[in-house]
Amino acid sequence: MSSEEKKDIGMRNVYALGAVSFFTDVSSEMVFSILPSFLVQVIGASKTELGLIEGIAEASSNILRMVSGYISDWIGKRKLLVMIGYGLSALSKPLFALASDWTHVLAVRFTDRVGKAVRTAPRDSLLSASVPSEKLGQAFGLHRTIDQSGAIVGPILATLLLPLIAYQGVFYFSLAPGLVALLILLLLVQEVATAKAGGTLLGNIREAANRDFLKFLVVVALFSAGAFNYSFILVAAGDAGVPEQYIPLVYMLINVLHTLVGIPAGVLSDRIGREKVLAIGYGMLAVASAALVLPSAGLVGVLAATCAFGLYMGTVETIQRAVIPRYVEARLRGTAYGLYCLTVGVFYLLANVVVGFLWDSVGASWAFAYSLGTSLLACLMMTFSISKKKREH
Repeated sequence: MSSEEKKDIGMRNVYALGAVSFFTDVSSEMVFSILPSFLVQVIGASKTELGLIEGIAEASSNILRMVSGYISDWIGKRKLLVMIGYGLSALSKPLFALASDWTHVLAVRFTDRVGKAVRTAPRDSLLSASVPSEKLGQAFGLHRTIDQSGAIVGPILATLLLPLIAYQGVFYFSLAPGLVALLILLLLVQEVATAKAGGTLLGNIREAANRDFLKFLVVVALFSAGAFNYSFILVAAGDAGVPEQYIPLVYMLINVLHTLVGIPAGVLSDRIGREKVLAIGYGMLAVASAALVLPSAGLVGVLAATCAFGLYMGTVETIQRAVIPRYVEARLRGTAYGLYCLTVGVFYLLANVVVGFLWDSVGASWAFAYSLGTSLLACLMMTFSISKKKREH
């Protein structure tokens, strides 16, 4: 495939997959913007149970991406797995309406995240195979921006619908945009076949896990060990006095900033280096954590944390994925993305369980101080890694 052909296919796929992600995020985020309040205030879950649900859901999603990434490398095609993953997520979210216990919420959340696991590594591999390497940061940034635009619309819909149809009605309504996403994926996304990797899962992991990639994953692991879920921001907002009906708007603000920073972060990373921009993103989570360490900060602290958290998510979730292709050749990128997701998932589970436990046991200040420490250390390690590479060159 020529560079021009790849460029044309790549941009069509970026926009089409962006539209798929947009409607999926409308579906997901209208649910997830009200789910923490539903759990804590309606079902009566504790902060530890909230952290356990989010940690298990996201960790299992990331861990299972290892398998879907390997399968997509093995067959040399990505679209079928992407379709299965989006379909499972779309069909599972309405089941939140039937939950009466936190374990029911965990089961549905787990099913939704399995869908995300099946689709994510093949989707990222499809994007990276479609676009010339010098445009990867821009492509991932554009996809992230279109994706996150849905995460703005979703909480707005939840805010408007919640007083009219209550929690259960919002959960059922989420099916409609999910089905639109599946239709776009079926009709508009084009497969980009790559050479089949062959080999066993463990063999491909060993080949993909070269020394530089492993060093990168160590820093990612440290950062992920303190990267708490947005749900804790929403609970902190409620504790600071934000009325229940406006909690989705706090989540919307996170997603607005997440959306706005995606393309600039991607373009900047193409110009000055992706690791440099990633270190900045790590620093933004440190700022968010610091804003929540002092309970006396109140609504001002929550607002500052919300803004910093949105900037962190938009930067890190864009750039971490765009960094990976420089470490691993194209035929093993599904496995590489899976290995990356496995690392994030295991330590993300640790982060949310620890933050939830610390909050219940000794208070929110200690919980966010823990995240402040891990994010600062990861930022320093990434900066040191950049400096070492410059000296070696």
